Amino acid sequence: MTITISAVILAGGKARRMGGQDKGLQILGKQSLIQHVIHRLQPQIHDISINANRSQTEYAKFGFPVFSDELPDFQGALSGMLTALEQAKTDFVLFVPCDSPYFPQNLLEKLKSAVKNNRTLMAYAKDKAREHPTFCLMSVQLKEKLRAYLNEGERRLLQFMNKNGAVAVQFDEQEGRFVNFNTLEDLQ
Repeated sequence: MTITISAVILAGGKARRMGGQDKGLQILGKQSLIQHVIHRLQPQIHDISINANRSQTEYAKFGFPVFSDELPDFQGALSGMLTALEQAKTDFVLFVPCDSPYFPQNLLEKLKSAVKNNRTLMAYAKDKAREHPTFCLMSVQLKEKLRAYLNEGERRLLQFMNKNGAVAVQFDEQEGRFVNFNTLEDLQ
């Protein structure tokens, strides 16, 4: 089974814990968080876009298509995911957050393998500490279920995944770390 895949970097949040600063544009070392994520993602996949609800001009400077959530009022990661699934021209979309620059370099390979081997429409990452559902591979076939879920007022990503047969894929620290930066202090 051959499946087509595109990727979306999720940068559409309010970043309340970051003092309202746009998370993906904050500097870690000498680069913005999103630049780190792009460098980590590009060897894995070429078809990349960015989901951002503000600072679109800044994000566009990285050379990828930028789109905002179809739903208003910053409704969370699932809102960006829904918009991505609705506009995707591929069978699956790989999602990664903009604030986690050290994720595994074999993320796509392992999630894709899990989707194929388990004949499921969704797979997400986990490590020995916890689950990381914003790192996921999701079929566009789930867009109607996702829209219905959001219309019910639900916003919990892991709950949506569990309701729809998602497979958790184990990663170890040698492959990469799912450290995310939520505050300006974290970046220091």
